[in-house]
Amino acid sequence: MFTVKRSPHNPIISPNTEEPWEGKATFNWCPIRSGRTIHAVYRAMSATETYFGTSVSISSIGYAKSMTGTDFKDRRQLVFPEYAWERYGCEDPRVCFFEGNYYIFYTALENYPYNADGIKVAVAVTKDFRHISAKHIVTPFNAKAMVLFPERIEGKIVAILSVDTDRPPHEKICFAEFDRIEEIWDEGYWRRWYAEVDTHVFNPRRFPADHIEVGAPPLKTKDGWLFVHSYIENYRRENNPFQVVFGTETLLLDLENPMKILGRTRGPIFSPTEVYEREGQVKDVIFPSGALLTGDMLDIYYGGADTYCCKASVRLDNLLFAMRPDAMKTYMPRYFGNPILGPRPGVLWEKHGVFNPAAIRIDGTTHIIYRAMSDDFTSTFGYAATHDGFTIAERDNAPVYLPREPFEMKTHPGNSGCEDPRLTRIGDVIYMCYTAYDGSNPPRVALTSIYLEDFLAKRWNWTKPFLISPPGIDDKDACVFPEKIGRDFLILHRVNSNICADGINELDFRNLLLTRATPIMMPRQGAWDGDKVGLTAPPIKTEKGWLMLYHGVSSNHHTYRLGIALLDKKDPRRIVARANAPIFEPDEPYEKAGEHVNVVFPCGAVLCHETLFVYYGGADDVVGVATVPIKRLLDSLL
Repeated sequence: MFTVKRSPHNPIISPNTEEPWEGKATFNWCPIRSGRTIHAVYRAMSATETYFGTSVSISSIGYAKSMTGTDFKDRRQLVFPEYAWERYGCEDPRVCFFEGNYYIFYTALENYPYNADGIKVAVAVTKDFRHISAKHIVTPFNAKAMVLFPERIEGKIVAILSVDTDRPPHEKICFAEFDRIEEIWDEGYWRRWYAEVDTHVFNPRRFPADHIEVGAPPLKTKDGWLFVHSYIENYRRENNPFQVVFGTETLLLDLENPMKILGRTRGPIFSPTEVYEREGQVKDVIFPSGALLTGDMLDIYYGGADTYCCKASVRLDNLLFAMRPDAMKTYMPRYFGNPILGPRPGVLWEKHGVFNPAAIRIDGTTHIIYRAMSDDFTSTFGYAATHDGFTIAERDNAPVYLPREPFEMKTHPGNSGCEDPRLTRIGDVIYMCYTAYDGSNPPRVALTSIYLEDFLAKRWNWTKPFLISPPGIDDKDACVFPEKIGRDFLILHRVNSNICADGINELDFRNLLLTRATPIMMPRQGAWDGDKVGLTAPPIKTEKGWLMLYHGVSSNHHTYRLGIALLDKKDPRRIVARANAPIFEPDEPYEKAGEHVNVVFPCGAVLCHETLFVYYGGADDVVGVATVPIKRLLDSLL
């Protein structure tokens, strides 16, 4: 439903070895706009030095400014250790403008080796980013990452901060309210506040093993306060088999009562994938510490691998829509009469499920070729048709395609047969790719075809199928691309966990095999599609490029969801855009419970009057259909 795009200028600020104070790392930055100028403060780490008799790298806070948001100049050291309570470093600044002053909150390190008692929030005050007029220690207890709301709420100054961050498992996010700005560094205030800390806790965790830290200062929108924060999945590793994922997420908070959550993203809106996020001081880390609204875009300023300052952007309206509790249902609504196909009583060849349908629309009729599983778990293909896209007008009583070659015949009890078809029309021929499985060897892609005239007359004269993928490789989820690309036919297929695109001169596989597996899309670490991705239906040509729907599987929860990407119009092996959030996920009982739980698995999609009809299997048991305007999909990508 939304696409996060990293700046092509990333990393925007990198360590400068010519300046010792920022020679090792520059990261976790926070911007604020004043007129046309963007002021940014960032954490800078020095090269290792001897400091109070200890070899250590000292953090201070750097400053830079820009008119464009990408070209930052006038880099200089702004806040550095001066007092005992910050002797060993000033880290991770957040800058807020409030009632005439800029307040730069940062983490002050008092002790080395570092310990919770010496890690606290401090603040530096300035009017012009040239002179620091005051510095104060803020919290008398362990805390980090404090930010102010940019205006009073119900007459109060409101802050969010991370408390006891270095005392796991007691870390928490809390709200604090003040009548006067001076209370922010009033030790007495904080001791009274901390005595009843549990009454201030704000907990948006999804699972107890996760960890949250304050990210950027909140931004005011017409719908609520937008709060960009760090969300670390599976942070508590004890007895946790899942991968730790450093992601960025967002919350929408009520304008009058910000402790009330109005909406949220359902997972990371982005996680480490780029080299500058995966390689550095700390591998595989992104940390959002700042955000700005620029026109209709949300710009997120973040640290990459605790080494670089980076930026990513997302359309605000798309993000806000995705955060609505009903977003997934309203974005691509299901047909109220779902499921449209299911096993028929007494029909043995589809006793154990009717699912994963291919679809093709010809002259006002949508033809559906669906996978059916018999009482002995043999998969065959059935046929149904609909004129309006929803109501089944015709359905054959016998399979229209059966296993007939050794590579798809059952070798021992269990699953086997012909699985998950995809249909492509090129001229007067309909090509069908499917997964051939004998129950013993890895699944392979098979290809057959039928003349359009025979298909429409329901004379099921399919050509002899041939395997097109090499032996010994898990290869499935394939289709013939709808047009030749240059001189080649393009085959899209999934090899292991990746979507691949490979060209071939002709669609005659009697003596040919695909000899290459060239990935064009791979799983994204920690995201909803972090375990594997696979093609759904053949891509659809639009003015903006080829729209490709794909299924993604999560690493931690193994849920099958639907995503979208845009392929280049001239070279569809190049991905132009890929949405960060899924557009469809299991929600109804017939998708969450069945032969395989939590699965929506489309194999067919047809365009009718600018509306895309997506036909999918629910829980490997039934067939459903959902619709979405094609413009909505493209707007989510561009």
